[in-house]
Amino acid sequence: MNAQAEMTAPRINTLAVIGVGLIGGSFAAACRKAGLAKHILGAGRRPETLSTAVDLGLIDEAVSLKEAAQRADLIFIAAPVGAFAAIFAELAPWLKDGTLITDGGSTKQNVVDAARLGLKDRIAQFVPSHPMAGSHEKGPQAANVALYVGRRVILTPLPENRPEAVEL
Repeated sequence: MNAQAEMTAPRINTLAVIGVGLIGGSFAAACRKAGLAKHILGAGRRPETLSTAVDLGLIDEAVSLKEAAQRADLIFIAAPVGAFAAIFAELAPWLKDGTLITDGGSTKQNVVDAARLGLKDRIAQFVPSHPMAGSHEKGPQAANVALYVGRRVILTPLPENRPEAVEL
């Protein structure tokens, strides 16, 4: 395989984005443009937001958190940080072995605490991160495929994380 094909070959069969506004929608759009994910699911609190994300081509379909956990190979959580505890608790019983979770939360200690509480023995499947990008705009219509271009993403791996999980 040549270097260009290797760079664009999908690395993620199914990506789920929880929260398809500016941060999550931009992540989905960038993964789609880069050819990193074959299929993109979206989950969130508001059906109208998910419908807009489908209409804009950010996600392929809207699903529940349970479906996201059962189907995704990688889950990106871009919801308000205050919602993370409930999201982790809802994902945990349905999470496939090997599915990785990361996030776009603006804080880390409270997110890691929520992950430890909600994911329990699946904590190794969560690699915390913080993309250093954003905007004053919100909602899926604010998604920008180039939001992360030239930006740093700070990974804050846990002792439980496997090196392959952190690399992905």
